Amino acid sequence: MAAEDRLRTYRGKRDFERTREPSGGQASGGGGRPRFVVQIHDARRMHFDFRLQVGDVLKSWSVPRGPSADPGDKRLAVPTEDHPPAYEDFEGVIPKGEYGGGTVIVWDRGTYEPLSHDRRGRPVDFAESLERGHATFRLHGAKLRGEYALTRFRGRDGEDAWLLVRKGPAGAGRGTPDPRRARSVRTGRTLAQVAADGGER
Repeated sequence: MAAEDRLRTYRGKRDFERTREPSGGQASGGGGRPRFVVQIHDARRMHFDFRLQVGDVLKSWSVPRGPSADPGDKRLAVPTEDHPPAYEDFEGVIPKGEYGGGTVIVWDRGTYEPLSHDRRGRPVDFAESLERGHATFRLHGAKLRGEYALTRFRGRDGEDAWLLVRKGPAGAGRGTPDPRRARSVRTGRTLAQVAADGGER
């Protein structure tokens, strides 16, 4: 499926004459390994947005409590629409009344290594591993580092949900921050500072 088709839902929810969110395009750090980004989003409910570049889109999950560095602490991850790779750079204020209205900061970003294998130990294409409902990967971020897994399950309401789990020993990289004190890896600002600046920078 072409990126244009994969982004149809994303674009259909937004008025790009009102929001500064990108309608498409590539991230500034493109090339080489696939990218990831974790954004803190102070919308109707505070949450973390976890995004992995898969092909020419960012596969996205809303993680209410954020990623954890503790392997025993499984975090709910609710799938959302695919985003364009340029969303990795987005930090600012989404206008009130727009989809996702609120303040966004880039808490962490970097690259990741796909680690999914089949039962015989052979590498599995990462997009295919997500389709199958279980994908493992190693993050190389400024704050998050180490191996994680996403596993799909069927929620009580019958909808698909996922768990984001740290694999291996705890302690590598940082755990979940207090979102209101957390600072952007891109600009060093807090949510309050971005909101006060009107998202400019």
